[in-house]
Amino acid sequence: MPRIAPIAESTLTPAQRRVYEKVIAGPRGAVIGPLRAVLHSPELADPWQALGEYLRFNCSLSLALRELAIICAGRYWNSQLEWQVHARVARDAGITAEVIEAIRTASVPEFNNAEEAAVYRFARELLHHGQTTDDTYDAVRDRFGVVGVVDLTALVGYYSMVAMTLNAHEVPLPEQTTRIAPLPIDRTSGSLPQPTLLAQARLVESGRTVPA
Repeated sequence: MPRIAPIAESTLTPAQRRVYEKVIAGPRGAVIGPLRAVLHSPELADPWQALGEYLRFNCSLSLALRELAIICAGRYWNSQLEWQVHARVARDAGITAEVIEAIRTASVPEFNNAEEAAVYRFARELLHHGQTTDDTYDAVRDRFGVVGVVDLTALVGYYSMVAMTLNAHEVPLPEQTTRIAPLPIDRTSGSLPQPTLLAQARLVESGRTVPA
């Protein structure tokens, strides 16, 4: 059960309706995911939806690379809904089923694509440490430029915020979905989940495998 109820369209305030109509008219086409909770605060929801629309649909990285970064954030924070939505999009965008499954199980993903390996490594380090090494940062900047490394950093940060919002408010999953982790909270003991320790990747180059 969600901790706060989604707002019914019939009860929208004028400020909420302005944001709602922007979202409906945009590429999302529906108020889904975290916006179901964030719309309670329309002053927050408006810049939220604009930032999310840019990062998800229009930023400088390819769709496949964007979705790879997103599923890293979703898995790290054990966000069930974020994972369910974006694992499907990542697969459709060209991220292999083997890489997606490795991220889901927090095992070692093997990349045949150096760009994907660089994005994964950057996202993994940023999520684990709040920072990246110079080598990791330089590899992304050299491949994608300054705009690319700025956009990728924002993607990881934004989708961490999305994951926290989905988790905190317990925005419900669609029916008949497969969870990526156990139920996150034992309310009787008050225990909370730990982030997922994503494994270091390997890059397959010309028949040899090297750490990524």
